[in-house]
Amino acid sequence: MKSLTKIFLALLLGVSLSHAAAFSKDAKFRTTTAHITAEKPLTTGANTLVVELKKGGKAIDNAKVTLKAFMPAMPGMPAMSSKVEAKNLGNGKYEATLNLAMSGTWQLHIFITPKTGKKSRIKTTLNF
Repeated sequence: MKSLTKIFLALLLGVSLSHAAAFSKDAKFRTTTAHITAEKPLTTGANTLVVELKKGGKAIDNAKVTLKAFMPAMPGMPAMSSKVEAKNLGNGKYEATLNLAMSGTWQLHIFITPKTGKKSRIKTTLNF
């Protein structure tokens, strides 16, 4: 009986840890790609995201990058949003901390303004 309990607890711990994996998502608009990661799973409150941006396979460096997460209004609930300018980490990577007020599906827009060339926007969703 003791060994059965140990096996059950080990399985329960394994399942719990598998759900605590880091967040990762890819998004694309034409030739611009974004690889979005977080060290922890997304939760209500502050979430630090790292966005790796590439255009045509080359890193987009030294651009102004803004992230906007929003959830439209629903019956009995107002619209919510969080907008922040990302910090340039170099090599096409940018870091931003978004405040997500509740769980659910959030729309995420990544606005990219390079030093030269056209502005672009990548749209995706965050769901937790």
